[in-house]
Amino acid sequence: MTQTHTPSEEAVRALAVAYCEGIHHADAQTFVEMCHDRFNMTAVEPGGNLLYWDKPAYLARVAGRKAFAGEPSYEILSVDTAGDEIARVHLWVDVPPRRFEDHLGFVRENGAWKLLTKVFRTMDGPAIEG
Repeated sequence: MTQTHTPSEEAVRALAVAYCEGIHHADAQTFVEMCHDRFNMTAVEPGGNLLYWDKPAYLARVAGRKAFAGEPSYEILSVDTAGDEIARVHLWVDVPPRRFEDHLGFVRENGAWKLLTKVFRTMDGPAIEG
């Protein structure tokens, strides 16, 4: 059975791919446009400790490292949309030496999808540094 996706689902899925590739290539410019001005990222560490970053801090993290060798390694597990206003993407992405599980929250603003929230955890590899 062929699965069909709405235009919103396709647009958000394309952003999720761009997100994973932008991480792999350490391309902060990808996130300048993708992330909402009020973007907020939260890491949930083992034991429940939370770490937070805003958009400028996230852009600095991405820009502050080198691109990884080879092809990007990720899997988009699900894309859910609610009308044409909000969407959620569940994925994993390798950021050597770690694999992260991300939950991305998108909103549609002025006709464009924007990444508003990222909540994530380390699935495999060393703990992250705040």
